Amino acid sequence: MVLESKNQNQDRIPRIISIDILRGLVMVLMTLDHVRGFFSNTNFNPLDLTHSNIPLFLTRWITHLCAPTFIFLAGIGAYLSLKRGKTKQQLSQFLLLRGCWFIFLDLTVVRLSWRFDLSNIFSAAGVLWAIGCSMIFLAAIIYLPTRTILAIELRSAGAIGILLIVGHNLFDNVQAEQLGNIGWLWAILHQRTMIEPISGFRLFILYPLIPWIGVMALGYAFGTLFEMEKYRRLQLLRKIGLGTIVTFIIIRATNIYGDPNSWSIQSSFPDTLLSFIDCHKYPPSLLYLLITLGLAILLLYYFEKSNIRYFKPLIILGQQPLFFYVIHVYLIHLTAILEIVCKGNIKRR
Repeated sequence: MVLESKNQNQDRIPRIISIDILRGLVMVLMTLDHVRGFFSNTNFNPLDLTHSNIPLFLTRWITHLCAPTFIFLAGIGAYLSLKRGKTKQQLSQFLLLRGCWFIFLDLTVVRLSWRFDLSNIFSAAGVLWAIGCSMIFLAAIIYLPTRTILAIELRSAGAIGILLIVGHNLFDNVQAEQLGNIGWLWAILHQRTMIEPISGFRLFILYPLIPWIGVMALGYAFGTLFEMEKYRRLQLLRKIGLGTIVTFIIIRATNIYGDPNSWSIQSSFPDTLLSFIDCHKYPPSLLYLLITLGLAILLLYYFEKSNIRYFKPLIILGQQPLFFYVIHVYLIHLTAILEIVCKGNIKRR
C-alpha cells in the first residue's frame, strides 16, 4: 500500500507503507524472541531437534525473518531516498555517517542493554554492526560506472549482491586460523568467532559481513520495483517471492550446496520438515537467505494489497525502528531483573 505524500517536492516517490508494516512486523517478532531469551528456562538451542519441540522450534525459526528483512529493507530505503531527491554524493555521505553511527551504537549502547556491565573488555558485533558496515559498503558501490541511471548502476548493485549471497558458501571450509596474521579479517567477513583487535578487548563477530553486504546491495537494486505501477509491482513481488522459495526447495533438496548443515530424515515427517528448513544463520547461508527473503517479499506483496487500517500499530513501529531497537532490550532486561527481585521478596516472606 502506498500512502500519498503532501510534500511532492520532497517525496517524488510516495512513502511505501507496506515497507513500514513489514518492518514493524519483524520488530514484533524480534521482541518476542528476545523476551523468550530472557524469560525462558530452557538451557538448549530451540532449533536443536534432539531436545526441542515443534512450537518452541518455530518460535525461534520465525525470527530468522528479522535480520535479512531489516537489511534488505535498508537497501530499498537507500534507493528510494535517492529517487526522492538526494544526489549520489548526499546519499553516499548519509550512508557513510549513518553506518558509522550504527556501528558505534551496537558496540556501546546496545552492548550495555544485553550486559549491564560497564567494563569495556568485551563486545559483540551484532545486527546494527552488520547494517552499518553494509551501509558503508553501499556508500561506495552507488558510484559504480553507469551508462543510464536506471539500468547499469542497478544491475551492478544487484549483481554484486547476488554474487556475495550465492558464492560465499564456496568458502565455508576456510577458517580464520588457516590465514595467520590476516585471520581476523576473515573472521569479520565470513566466520562467527572471537577476535582481539586490541590487547585486553575481545570482539565477538556474531554477524560476519559478506552475505549481509550482499543483502543490502540486492535490496538497493530491488528498490526499482517501487517506481512501477502498482499492478506490475504486485505481479513481480508475487513471482519473485514464490520463485525464491521454490529455488530454496530445489537446492535444499539436493543437499549439495548452499548451507554448511545438511538436512536429514528424522523419526517423523514434521521433524524431517523442520530439519529441512533449519538453515545456517551465522553467517547466513544462501539457503537461509532464500527462504527468509522469499517470505519477506511475499509479505510485502500481501501488505501492498491490504488495508493499512488493520496494521497501524505495526506502521508506528516500522517508522521508528532504530529508537525501538535501542530501547527494547533495556526494557526487557530491566523487567527480567524486576521479576527476579519480586520472586526473591516473595520467597523471603
